[in-house]
Amino acid sequence: METAYIKTPLGIAKIIGDENGVSEISVYNEGTVSAEIPTVLQDAVLQLNDYFERKRTDFDFKLNPKGTEFQQKVWKALLEVPYGKTRTYLEQSKLLGDVKAIRAVASANGKNPLWIVVPCHRVIGTDGSLTGYAGGLWRKKWLLEHENPTAQQSLF
Repeated sequence: METAYIKTPLGIAKIIGDENGVSEISVYNEGTVSAEIPTVLQDAVLQLNDYFERKRTDFDFKLNPKGTEFQQKVWKALLEVPYGKTRTYLEQSKLLGDVKAIRAVASANGKNPLWIVVPCHRVIGTDGSLTGYAGGLWRKKWLLEHENPTAQQSLF
């Protein structure tokens, strides 16, 4: 497994992967940026940078997250939440076929190992609240605003 650290507007992102794909992307408040990016991670780094520069709305590098069958199913469903849109935990549970699984779905979202790329930040509470985000609610808010900026209103 190779590792790279890059600077983002939300902290230092740690990217781990190999020739089978990226298995983890996480964010930290501080850290040292990698001087060199391993070849197997260069596409992921480029695409993440493009995302933050508003040049990209989706990702197409190879993913290889580790998790249970249920977690994999939840993470796959998260990939279907469009850029700039949100879905509630209840809607996610319904789409996965079990409205009663809302807590299990929320738990799987919280264990998502691929920050931003598998967009668990796009899942919100039924009342529209920004609930549950492993990276901190301030990051969730930032990401949602980044993906859906409010246009400046004319004063006249």
